Amino acid sequence: MRKLTLITLAIVNLLFLQSIHAEVKLPAIVSSNMVLQRNTTVELWGWADANEKITIETSWLNEAIHIKADNKGTWRIAVTTNNSKEPQSINIKSKESNISLDNILFGEVWLCSGQSNMQQPMKGYTGQPTFGSVLTTAKSANPNLRLFTVNRFGSKTPIKDTKEYSAWQQASPESVAGFSAVAYFFGQQLQEILDVPVGLIHTSWGGSAVQAWISKEVMDGFKKVNLEEVDITKKTNKIPTALFNAMINPLIPYTIKGALWYQGEANRHEPEMYKKLFPAMVKDWRKRWGIGDFPFYYVQIAPFTYSNNNAFQEVDNTAFIRETQLQCLDLIPNSGIAITMDIGDAVSIHPPKKKQVADRLLFNALHETYGYKSIDGAAPVFDSQEVKNGGLILKFKNAETGLYAYDKLEGFEIAGEDKVFYPATAKIIKRKELFVQSDKVPKPVAVRYAWRNWVMGSLYDVNLLPASSFRTDTWTDATQAKE
Repeated sequence: MRKLTLITLAIVNLLFLQSIHAEVKLPAIVSSNMVLQRNTTVELWGWADANEKITIETSWLNEAIHIKADNKGTWRIAVTTNNSKEPQSINIKSKESNISLDNILFGEVWLCSGQSNMQQPMKGYTGQPTFGSVLTTAKSANPNLRLFTVNRFGSKTPIKDTKEYSAWQQASPESVAGFSAVAYFFGQQLQEILDVPVGLIHTSWGGSAVQAWISKEVMDGFKKVNLEEVDITKKTNKIPTALFNAMINPLIPYTIKGALWYQGEANRHEPEMYKKLFPAMVKDWRKRWGIGDFPFYYVQIAPFTYSNNNAFQEVDNTAFIRETQLQCLDLIPNSGIAITMDIGDAVSIHPPKKKQVADRLLFNALHETYGYKSIDGAAPVFDSQEVKNGGLILKFKNAETGLYAYDKLEGFEIAGEDKVFYPATAKIIKRKELFVQSDKVPKPVAVRYAWRNWVMGSLYDVNLLPASSFRTDTWTDATQAKE
């Protein structure tokens, strides 16, 4: 009996020793059907036993790669890709593992993040459509366009791998209907124009504040973050660092070409703080990815009524956050902005014209990232003013081919030294400048355009890129004349 017991214990011990040898594990984003950034060096990484020996074989490299996990069981290796359009494969072997990844493509990889307007799916929200979604979805089957979604999840500390996600899949009516409309419209057109595979990584959360997407190390520089007593399941999208920890950190260091960002409504009451936080977030992401100042293109929030469309002061007037977002162009290297002054919706914070948003992001990417210099991606921006003939002449940057209005210019106000703004008339002169004036302001010193929550933009350049709302003053105590 004793002999039988010893044999049983020996078998149990053997099974236990075998079980402690962990198989190689890959992050969720490194899988079959993925798109790897083409013609560059990409990172592959994962986990195994401490000091485990691992062999990686690829279909495009002549020699196998031999690496060893570190003392904590983490491994990471840089691998060179090329411009092949053929499907590729990767095989990862260790003592306990034999992992095959198939149907991999080399192409352009873009990270797409933000709040509900980035999250808005092609099929729209309940009672809030995405224009053109039905036909777009029907025509979406494309093996050269791949989609990966990080589902909404928060964490108090940075996690290594994505816990909630939809794995890499080819674009199809089934996968596209629930995918980010802005991301899809951008990626589908980029794939068609460049004629190379495109991979889109979507990670966004409606209503999220920029603070939630920033790491603790950076947020602590503004306000110390302590989440020990915080319930991470309540208002997760508002908790500083929570979304960075769970929805960005697990994606690093997956090599990307650039990032798209559509967020700002949640921070509309703090434009000055946003001017500090947003560039700090971009800088931190770039530092962590370690691939330089990758392109970062973002959307200016669209006009919307909110609770008070007569608001003129900073606390309730979203013109100030739009101004901040425009100013961030000068604070974030290698960035671009999509202006949406003409495609907002007075009664919906989720404008249905998502393709137009994506188009303007695409124009930025084509011009700045992919060398299509004949494609205009920069909207007209106020540059200088001159007093003349009882009014103000305004000049603009990025208006090389001139200014344009479909109809009458609307939304202009003008003020004298008393800082009281009156409605003004504006007209295009010399095809590239504006003349703004009001009989009630004989000695004007400042102009504001579209300076309220809801307005329909009317000023464009000749390529129909709309001008942002703007002001030529920096006053904090200006008022509007009573009607």
